[in-house]
Amino acid sequence: MKPDLSFTAYLIYLPVVIALTWYVAHILFKNSKVFMNDIFGGKEDIASSTNKLFETGFYLLNLGCAFLVMDITYDVESSRMLMEILSAKLGGFSIYLGIMLFFNLYLFFRGRRIARQKARQAQALRSA
Repeated sequence: MKPDLSFTAYLIYLPVVIALTWYVAHILFKNSKVFMNDIFGGKEDIASSTNKLFETGFYLLNLGCAFLVMDITYDVESSRMLMEILSAKLGGFSIYLGIMLFFNLYLFFRGRRIARQKARQAQALRSA
């Protein structure tokens, strides 16, 4: 009887998805400070707080999804099977994480566009 490698798969999967989620969140929210400051008209305290809330939600949503799809329902009997399962799990999670990254960017750009429209409207009212 061959040893079951399911536990090994979990030991590889968990640190990789946690590190990947941290890396994407770190890059996204470090660079989104500029967008938040612009959206909130330079009010750094509210921009920073909102950015931190977005970051927390990003972690909860993405790690929750990673834990949800972590389940391996059958015995992993070979190294080849281990690699195939991990590549499917990690590949699927990477695609999901990329979609979430672009969704957050969309929200930042949309917020920035709306903030600029409101600023233009306010300026037009003041000059009228």
